[in-house]
Amino acid sequence: MSNANFKTWLHEIIFGTEPGPGRNFDIFLIVVILSSVAALFVDSVASIHQRYGDFLFGIEVFFTILFTLEYGARIYCSPNRRAYIFSFYGLIDLLATIPTYLSIFIPGAQHLLVIRVFRVLRVFRVFKLFHYMSEANVLLRSLLASRRKISVFLVSVLTVIVVFGALMYLIEGPENGFTSLPRSMYWAIVTVTTVGYGDIAPHTPLGQLVAAMAMITSYAIIAIPTGILSAELIQESQRMITNRQCVNCAKFGHDKEANYCKHCGEKMPPPQ
Repeated sequence: MSNANFKTWLHEIIFGTEPGPGRNFDIFLIVVILSSVAALFVDSVASIHQRYGDFLFGIEVFFTILFTLEYGARIYCSPNRRAYIFSFYGLIDLLATIPTYLSIFIPGAQHLLVIRVFRVLRVFRVFKLFHYMSEANVLLRSLLASRRKISVFLVSVLTVIVVFGALMYLIEGPENGFTSLPRSMYWAIVTVTTVGYGDIAPHTPLGQLVAAMAMITSYAIIAIPTGILSAELIQESQRMITNRQCVNCAKFGHDKEANYCKHCGEKMPPPQ
């Protein structure tokens, strides 16, 4: 087999998605990725690490060598090596191998290997699930369309947090745990976001009144971004609906990608 034919054959296996060797390779790769991530999680348990740490480390080294060889093979058989190296999947493939080598110099860096889970996103390509991505694109476009409103909202929230934090610092003081403005702002963030760790709490009646006001304010703060995003999602959904008319029932309002009428089931003509 010539070098050109070998590269073509390797490319069909590594980058192919059609039923056969290409899809089987990707399915095998996804299983290996999930196994590698599972081994990382298991190794993080102290009792298991003490007994099987060396064995799990050996498995991790094996997976890393396997992924390194696969990454090199992808570069070797890629028609446009630069495009692959700097693509999303190319960067993830590279980052999936670095932490193990980095752990030689920085202990614990191997736990960054959890980034390998991003490689499982290939399941959308392997099983032709890209039609699910259209819904994700709707959400992304809605987030981008509402970014200015959300930015203004976040600035307003930050202002409220600074005010509540400053008030609690003045009212409670260091003797009650509010030792500085940053720590008081931390309390305000925990309270306004309804997390409520409880590591800092007001003790004076006036401080408790301010805390109650912050808690009540938090309900309005939580509702605002939900309303902003919901409005943008509705507008984006409306933009996806066209004036395509069904030839059978003559009704309008079908989606751009609709193949059949949602009212009578008649096959829709292709969009103009």
